[in-house]
Amino acid sequence: MPALTQLPVVVVGAGPVGLAAAAHLLENGLTPLVLEAGSRPGTAVRAWGHTKLFSPWRYNLDAAAVRLLEPAGWRAPRLTALPTGHELVAEYLEPLAATEQLAPLIRTGTTVTAVTRQGMDKTHSRLRDETPFLVRTRTADGSTDDVLARAVVDASGTWSTPNPLGQAGLPALGEAEASVRITRPLPDVLGTDRRHFAGRHVLVVGAGHSAANTLLSLGELAKAEPETRISWAVRGPSVSRLYGGGDLDGLPARGMLGTRLRKLVETGVVDLRSSFNITGLATDGNGLTVYGGTPGVEQILAVDVLIPATGFRPDLAILKELRLELDPSVEAARDLGPLIDPEFHSCGTVPAHGAGLLAHPEKDFYIVGMKSYGRAPTFLLATGYEQVRSVAAALAGNHEAADQVRLELPETGICSADAGSSAGSPAVGSPAVGEQEASSCCTAPEPVLVGFPTGLQHGRSGETDASGDQDG
Repeated sequence: MPALTQLPVVVVGAGPVGLAAAAHLLENGLTPLVLEAGSRPGTAVRAWGHTKLFSPWRYNLDAAAVRLLEPAGWRAPRLTALPTGHELVAEYLEPLAATEQLAPLIRTGTTVTAVTRQGMDKTHSRLRDETPFLVRTRTADGSTDDVLARAVVDASGTWSTPNPLGQAGLPALGEAEASVRITRPLPDVLGTDRRHFAGRHVLVVGAGHSAANTLLSLGELAKAEPETRISWAVRGPSVSRLYGGGDLDGLPARGMLGTRLRKLVETGVVDLRSSFNITGLATDGNGLTVYGGTPGVEQILAVDVLIPATGFRPDLAILKELRLELDPSVEAARDLGPLIDPEFHSCGTVPAHGAGLLAHPEKDFYIVGMKSYGRAPTFLLATGYEQVRSVAAALAGNHEAADQVRLELPETGICSADAGSSAGSPAVGSPAVGEQEASSCCTAPEPVLVGFPTGLQHGRSGETDASGDQDG
């Protein structure tokens, strides 16, 4: 068996954060091995590639990745431009994965099915830290293999595990049977999927940025196809946070997103159903019946098709033989969880963090990227890049560099005063139950999604959720 130091660091997922992790590992003198379930790097990003990001290029590029790209003749896009997901892949991820340094270190079509220690389940302690990790994989043809690693960085994202539509974190009754009338998240409403929505009654469920993007596209469709009807169901009593900070937002495109959505609701183009808990779904040859309603009032809504925008959750099944310490609420690392819990930190700031907060009892194992936030919202792509810079330094033994974490975020404007309310929601800045007053919570930028479309974690009352950085 090779010495532990001769083994690679396995990175799970070849999305933006996974590839950035590989770039930082190389800079620290370590050898990464990137395992990607999809047939190409950035597979999850391609799934919503038609969507334009509301963050400009300068927030979507990792410094170590750029240092790999530039010697190969790559030129950065205009840093103030807003890319689509497809452009993010074509102009950044694909060239990065094709660099002579990274290309030989990426295995596509390789799904990680389990991570453990060689010869040990989680009950064994003796010499555990000195024992290689064993990463079990399955390829597209069904064959399995075990890969040994000195460390493991899980950047697999959450795209493959969306939240259910029902209440209390469970699927609604009949949800599986109604799947024929339920689309994938972030469908291409104005493009390849247009025929599924034109002239039909469409229900969007969720209150995150993916819901906003989808509703705006449906609004455009309704202009050309006047028979198109749009309903929007959210569990919480307010969508003011999704409306955002408007002109006060440091990312103008994000501020405009909320402003445009607010107008669609106020003009009646979108029928907003707030405090709507979905309890059941039933389908027949004519459409989909959605059972739910507001507290004390049952409602039945008949639609043709439902678009889920309920966010995502981490797949922890592949890690069950590792020693993890997870926050019991959001399923992030124990020390990170209290800093990102949306019930207490929807109007503040998540501090820059790296290997120290991401560490688990399982030495040299880290979860990074969107998956590191568990079920919590408002993840930033820039946060993921800083995470992997710190983790790579820690794995190389450079603890001073690992501890020097910094992150500058654009203002959202979401906590600023607003002259009025809309759609029966409190004015922007009006605190929900359990939140601090705006005057005391906004001395620093609010953590926001930078770069990825998102969805609502449907079980949070009145909270917008950004569950979107998908790495593999």
